[in-house]
Amino acid sequence: MTAREKRWCRARDWYDQRIENIIAQLLRAGVLVSALIVIGGAVPYLGFHPRAHVDYRSFHNEPSELKTVQGIVSSAFAGNVLAIMQLGLLVLIATPIVRVLFSVFAFAIEDDRMYVAFTLIVLAVLLYSLFGSFLIA
Repeated sequence: MTAREKRWCRARDWYDQRIENIIAQLLRAGVLVSALIVIGGAVPYLGFHPRAHVDYRSFHNEPSELKTVQGIVSSAFAGNVLAIMQLGLLVLIATPIVRVLFSVFAFAIEDDRMYVAFTLIVLAVLLYSLFGSFLIA
């Protein structure tokens, strides 16, 4: 192996390690931000409802504004504590999707078309699992 090839291998290893570190930081940050948002909604909720108890005998539907992403975001910014907790869960759900999007761009920068294709398939499956019920109905 020539000196040039060795430098290229070291640079590639450095790049791969850096990408792995960025992905790990991205996942950690997503989970941490999600937890902070959920806690930020749960603490006031428990403060407003200190003696709330769950009635498992009858089903209580969610309010209509908490059934869509737009409704959750707008209600959360309006100060609805249930919507704030829902927003935290949406951030948690979005974390792996952002990771896969980042991977697509990382593989594209490396000009690795096969992994870009595979990662786009994974992204399509993730998005279909989230939004596919709207396409069928």
